[in-house]
Amino acid sequence: MGTSGSWSWLAALLCLLSLGVEVLCNCTRNDLDIEGGEYTLSKNLLPGSLLIYQCHDGYYPYPALTRLCQPNGSWRPPPKRFLPQRCKRVECPDPNVLENGNVFPGQEKYYVGDVTSYDCYSGYTMRGSPSRVCLPNGKWNGSTPICSRDSGDACPDPGVPPGASRVGNMFGIDDRVKYSCNGNLFLIGSKERVCQENGQWTGKEPACYFKHTYDTPKEVSEEFGSAIKDTLTTSQSLNDTQEGRKIRISKNGTLNIYIAVDISESIKEEEFDEARNAVITLIRKISSFSVSPNYDIVFFSSEVYRVVNILDFLDGKIKLNSVIENLKNFKVGNKNTGTDLNLVFKAFEGQMGFIKERVGKERFKDHRHVLIFFTDGAYNMGGSPQPTVARIKNMVYMNQLGEAGSREEYLDIYVFAIGADIFDEDLQPLTTGTGGEHYFRMKKIVELQETFDKIIDESEVVGLCGLHRNYETTGDKTDKRRKYPWLVFVINQGIKRKTCIGSLVSPDFVLTAAHCFTFGDEAEHIKIDIEDGGKREKKVKKIILHENYNLTAKVNEGVDEFYDYDVALLRLEEPVRISDVARPICIPCTQETSDALNLVGESTCKQQEEVLLKNHRERLSFLTRREPLVAEKDVFAKLGENRDLCIKKALLAQGITTKDERVAVTDNFLCTGGLVEHRDHIACTGDSGGAVFKNHEQRTVQIGVVSWGTHQVCSSTDGLVESIDDSRDFHINLFRVIPFLNKYLGDDSQDYTPLKFLKN
Repeated sequence: MGTSGSWSWLAALLCLLSLGVEVLCNCTRNDLDIEGGEYTLSKNLLPGSLLIYQCHDGYYPYPALTRLCQPNGSWRPPPKRFLPQRCKRVECPDPNVLENGNVFPGQEKYYVGDVTSYDCYSGYTMRGSPSRVCLPNGKWNGSTPICSRDSGDACPDPGVPPGASRVGNMFGIDDRVKYSCNGNLFLIGSKERVCQENGQWTGKEPACYFKHTYDTPKEVSEEFGSAIKDTLTTSQSLNDTQEGRKIRISKNGTLNIYIAVDISESIKEEEFDEARNAVITLIRKISSFSVSPNYDIVFFSSEVYRVVNILDFLDGKIKLNSVIENLKNFKVGNKNTGTDLNLVFKAFEGQMGFIKERVGKERFKDHRHVLIFFTDGAYNMGGSPQPTVARIKNMVYMNQLGEAGSREEYLDIYVFAIGADIFDEDLQPLTTGTGGEHYFRMKKIVELQETFDKIIDESEVVGLCGLHRNYETTGDKTDKRRKYPWLVFVINQGIKRKTCIGSLVSPDFVLTAAHCFTFGDEAEHIKIDIEDGGKREKKVKKIILHENYNLTAKVNEGVDEFYDYDVALLRLEEPVRISDVARPICIPCTQETSDALNLVGESTCKQQEEVLLKNHRERLSFLTRREPLVAEKDVFAKLGENRDLCIKKALLAQGITTKDERVAVTDNFLCTGGLVEHRDHIACTGDSGGAVFKNHEQRTVQIGVVSWGTHQVCSSTDGLVESIDDSRDFHINLFRVIPFLNKYLGDDSQDYTPLKFLKN
């Protein structure tokens, strides 16, 4: 790498001589190499090119994280021969700030992999982690160790985080403690905390970061997820077994979300794609909750490019699908080299002003505003955004500047600081809001999608059906479980051994096909295969077949096996523990599904059916066994005028001699298969009982149950088989068996949490 020294000096001299006529000069590769790592250039050696150093996990670039090629052909900061660039081992903040205790071993510096242990002086009790490990992201694992004793104070000793100093040792009501960081560390979190009457400290425990310290996706998802979920939860309980939540938005309130993505020169093209995909993931996750926000989405450099206008939401001109399509279709184009972060805040301030003028001051009081920024903070135009942020606060708080009062919870500003060299001192003061961390430092934009995906994976949203991960990363069984967390396998070891597929429809019930069981089968013969906290098998308490299911009901009418009402519920002995790999699917005609479909007001079963089965050829899916777990089959349900031609193929099935297809195929069935317009997949024997489903944004709704078919075309072990011209499948339409489902799943007199079925 690099060019000869003589040529570099000659090039620099020619560049200096030509600067008077505005000739831009290339930089050189002299002294750029990094020992133990590598670097990338955004524009090769052209002016404006950003150099980013990279090191292996557990190391960071030193002394510079990035360099920028100047118009005169020099790098900023300049490389220095006497201080060559190298990958330095990641260091963690000094833990020897523990009060009233000892730290072992005592070292001048602590690096990745170093282990420390803590004990307290006599008379003091340990809280926090007695042992900690220095992690590759520059943080200690576990929680801050604190040596305290019962002093009768209103609040517990808040401790001193590694690398910090604390002023204040009184812990009574209204007493304050203040924190600062030692050496070249900087503080993230609350600089000051106040002891409250409830015995809790205000704010969040601070932490001291080096410039090489980053938050992991798991940490960010926990912090941001905790805060944003409060925002996205209405006063309507989602699960009667959950504890009460802090209410941030009333059912009559309005949530406005403003998102800004940095596309300046410091953000590479592939990083822009990652950021856009992450924003789409975030929006889809938000759509999983019970609040439907209005969006204003911009990309920015020295100019602001609005992709989604919040005023269109107020006018009813745009819906969520259009938001995602607008994001997908947006192209970066020629980016400007400057960055004007203040211009973005002014743009959002203007939108808020329009909303206030449009709805009036009184209705504006019910609007809550969440601003989310993705940037490295390197703004070089437009000045500091802080005065604009102050005006935004004043508009939302509706009182004197700086006096937040009781309306502080109506404004949240989150900053995701992303990049190799982050301008923390410019970005941190811009954040505001209650209920957790609002400033996050992340190493790569690519981590954002993983971060946002984890937001819904905690127990706070166990009441939400149909949540799933809509993409795969590893493709292993766990990955598949996250994509289809409602998937179960029904293993019948009774009179006729059989394996079917089923779906978890509540923590206590599995829905499958009635023909998976034979008269005489007992609950003790049935096992349910589902991931449940590491366990794989669940026992069945009761088998409940639809009361109208009768396989021999129409033998005299020319149908050897009659599959109408082919549905069954299995009551589990113990409820499934809900997690990201075990979660119920949504089923029709429930309030849970209305929430998933964003149907506001008092919705009806018919409304749900019109949303889910609105086309004469409706695309649906069901699953088949295939390593490593299952594969998804695509089919089109033939509805309306298309249905008659589809069900006519039932007369070709073995065991059917009637001339009237409606004898075998009642109105309770959906029909799929064939080659017209689309070659459908066809069901195999092991697919019986599986969910026929449709994804709506980030939620999955079960439409039917796989029942029977006209032809056996699955000859191989691979169940991903396509239809032939005459093959058709028939699936029980769940909209037609709601009374059965309501009778058992909606029974509020039992010792399990019932689903809430709609009145109409």
